[in-house]
Amino acid sequence: MRRLVWLAVVFALLWSGWWFFAASTLQAGIEAWLAERRGEGWQAEVTEISMSGYPNALDAVLQRPVLADPQTGVVFEASSLRINASAFWPGFVSLVFPADEMIFASPEQRRTAIAQDAVADLRLHPGTDLELEEMALTAGLWTLAAPEGTVLGARALTLRMRQDAEDPTLYDLMLDAPAFQPGSVPRRALRVPADWPVTFDSLALDMSVAFDRAVDRTAIEVSRPQPRRIDLRLAEAVWGTLLIRSAATLDVAETGLLSGEVSLQARNWQDMLTLAESAGTLPSAMRPQIENVLSALARSGGNPDTIDVTIAIREGTMFMGFVPLGAAPRLILR
Repeated sequence: MRRLVWLAVVFALLWSGWWFFAASTLQAGIEAWLAERRGEGWQAEVTEISMSGYPNALDAVLQRPVLADPQTGVVFEASSLRINASAFWPGFVSLVFPADEMIFASPEQRRTAIAQDAVADLRLHPGTDLELEEMALTAGLWTLAAPEGTVLGARALTLRMRQDAEDPTLYDLMLDAPAFQPGSVPRRALRVPADWPVTFDSLALDMSVAFDRAVDRTAIEVSRPQPRRIDLRLAEAVWGTLLIRSAATLDVAETGLLSGEVSLQARNWQDMLTLAESAGTLPSAMRPQIENVLSALARSGGNPDTIDVTIAIREGTMFMGFVPLGAAPRLILR
């Protein structure tokens, strides 16, 4: 019995030593990362870093973090951030966001976000590269606002990115935002009728992306991994009488040019034209011409209210059959 007691005491001392070593290492790593960003011209500041969580967890609370990337001009600011990691393997990390306002700003706009129970869970491979194995962003009720009003919101949010078990450059992505709600800003811009539904019936995304390299710490510190192949299994948005559904298989060149096929289904496309015309994005003089083209596409599919087409993209140019439709956007992550 005495031997067991001594073993328990020795284990407790060893574990306590490990915890304090891991906690000190985590705090020093955060401070070093912030210092490295400042050395690259970033604004990377916190007022305090406190550690807790003994004995099973490592909790680092960053007070008043401010991060500003000079290349993109993107700024993030919050009252606090909590980094939670297992004391057994610190590569399983959760980033817990505050329940009060978070600020996201760029040279073009400023947005504030409020989210309940917002957590980003990270699963990283062992090693100094911190290669991303899985990332999941979940939240309860959330809103995104601008100075002129509410922009977006939803009852919940799930965004997941998971690395393929065999190909480290391939990631599955999934998005689900139940009761997604365009706010007052986009509703005013689109001149949405007052009796139009407040929330979407569905907003979902299911796809896989092959990058030119695995996603790791260099994605933040050096450059973004660039997509090389996209398999879009489903992108769907249903809002009132409107439905847009798409699937695609695309290759992405180093220049960002796309090649492949995109299938697109649009239900009640006439209402979409009405919204675009009301918002001023579609000139009234051009509507008859565009409506005639879309009407012909709809009739070719057998349903005058639904467009169901496949668009081919060859080296950045879109075609419907042999008819060129113009240039597709280049895909380069900045």
